[in-house]
Amino acid sequence: MSDSTPPTPSPTDAAADPRKDSLIEYPSRFPIKVMGVKADNLVHEITQIAERFDPQFDASTIELRPSSNGNYLGVTVTVTATSREQLDSLYRAFTSHPLVKVVL
Repeated sequence: MSDSTPPTPSPTDAAADPRKDSLIEYPSRFPIKVMGVKADNLVHEITQIAERFDPQFDASTIELRPSSNGNYLGVTVTVTATSREQLDSLYRAFTSHPLVKVVL
C-alpha cells in the first residue's frame, strides 16, 4: 500500500506565493452584497466605487433587493477580483460610505 496523502507545503512555499493563502483564485468574478439606506443616489454611488476598483465593471449585472419596510436597499455587485488587496480596498471603500450600513 502506498501513502496517498499529498505533501504538506512548507512555510516558505506559502511565502513565495501569497495566492496559496487565499481560497479565491484570481482573477475571478466575485459578488459583494452592500446594504444601504434607500436613497436616490445609493446605486449610483456603489456603481462608482465598483468601477474605481474594477474598470471593466458591468453595471447591468447589479441586483437590487429592497428591505421589507422599504427603508434599506440591498445591492449586489459582481466585480472581477484580481487580488486580496483589491478586495480589501473595495470593502473599505464601501463600508466607509455614509449611505452604506453593511457589506458582505
